[in-house]
Amino acid sequence: MASYGGTTQKCKACEKTVYLVDELTVDNKVYHRACFRCHHCKGTLKLSNYSSFEGVLYCQPHFDQLFKMTGSLDKSFEG
Repeated sequence: MASYGGTTQKCKACEKTVYLVDELTVDNKVYHRACFRCHHCKGTLKLSNYSSFEGVLYCQPHFDQLFKMTGSLDKSFEG
């Protein structure tokens, strides 16, 4: 019987084992490619269009809406 070895790396989002072919490392944290999503809209992120604050991932539009446009760091989407 064949044995397939996994890594000891666990996805920051889902806490499951991340295999090398599906690994994405961002800010020294490991994610599955499918788990690398915006906290607000759940949209899939790319390395070129994400921002993070206190370890929470956001797409660029929601990061701008939350923090830049409001001028506040209170993580509230209300105006």
